[in-house]
Amino acid sequence: MLVLNSGSSSVKYQLLDMADGARLATGLVERIGERTSRLTHTPLNGGGDGGSGSGGETRTHDAPVPDHDAALKAAADELAADGMGLDSPELAAMGHRVVHGGRRFTEPTLIDDDVLKEIERLVPVAPLHNPANLRGIRTALALNPRLPQVAVFDTAFHTTIPEYAARYAIDVRTADEHRVRRYGFHGTSHAYVSRRTAELLGRDPSEVNVIVLHLGNGASASAVRGGVCVETSMGLTPLEGLVMGTRSGDTDPAVIFHLARVAGMSVDEIDTLLNKKSGLVGLCGDNDMREIRRRVDAGDETASLAFDIYVHRLRKYIGAYYAVLGRVDAVAFTAGVGENSAPVREAATAGLEGLGLAVDPARNEERAAVPRLVSPEDARVAVAVVPTDEELEIARQTYALVKHV
Repeated sequence: MLVLNSGSSSVKYQLLDMADGARLATGLVERIGERTSRLTHTPLNGGGDGGSGSGGETRTHDAPVPDHDAALKAAADELAADGMGLDSPELAAMGHRVVHGGRRFTEPTLIDDDVLKEIERLVPVAPLHNPANLRGIRTALALNPRLPQVAVFDTAFHTTIPEYAARYAIDVRTADEHRVRRYGFHGTSHAYVSRRTAELLGRDPSEVNVIVLHLGNGASASAVRGGVCVETSMGLTPLEGLVMGTRSGDTDPAVIFHLARVAGMSVDEIDTLLNKKSGLVGLCGDNDMREIRRRVDAGDETASLAFDIYVHRLRKYIGAYYAVLGRVDAVAFTAGVGENSAPVREAATAGLEGLGLAVDPARNEERAAVPRLVSPEDARVAVAVVPTDEELEIARQTYALVKHV
């Protein structure tokens, strides 16, 4: 399986062997369309269940890459140089990450003209992501029209959210006409992490209730009951919910009207403010949690306040999702901040001992690349650190679909 993640100015790819989930190659083409682009390609020889194993030396090329067509062709050339080109008989399919699937796409979908039209129709609710995803798909189709192409949607895992949780309390006809509702994002990560958390507890996912905290530059929370998502923090767009690297998360909607009327800001200026100049970077000028913690430890009050705001929002969502689920078996931290920041995990669970939540200081400080528990042995609710693997999840979902085609 070749997994492709096409962003606005980048293409990430991974080649995986579905016999054991081992990675055979990884790569990234970045700064597409700029004066100097970079392609980084690493051939590997597996490692099992998503592991990278070892392999050849990383190859790096700095040269202009004008568009996504050129980016994917360059990636295909690198794979071919290792004997794993897009025309290889062993390549069964390509799985594409697509950010927004609306209400129609609730599972991995074999791509055809009708699917492409629907992904394009959803561009207004995902203007930064769906166009780039489409460019990657169309380029891949042109390179090998006979190869099955599968779309795996970020929103699909959240389509199980009950209607009372998905709807906003606005005029129903207006909401329906313009597709305004909660969709949620990071779905492949939430699906993977909730399932891996159940495995870590030695239980079937259908028996486990998990709160998943995907904390990267973008951040989202989900409440998963018995393997089924029943609530998530992101909404119509990825702006709602937790405090993020550059996004505000939850904000009074009237802030928009106030800034337009009092500050004279345009809709585009407010959009840029809330999506790119807010969150941690807006609060303290940094969106790297490592740098923020360094500043906190040095006594920087601005950074300390930003950290406290970030953690306060996390605690609110943990408490809210505890109420939604009624019973919680585990809280799982994942993604860049969730996996690597012990202070965030400690602060987010501090004061929640009455809910059965706590971290063991020694366990919490340990670093490892495998799923692990950081809660005390006798904890009523497990606190887990589960490295996410969205590419492996996309590959598995793609394989499950095409092996029967």
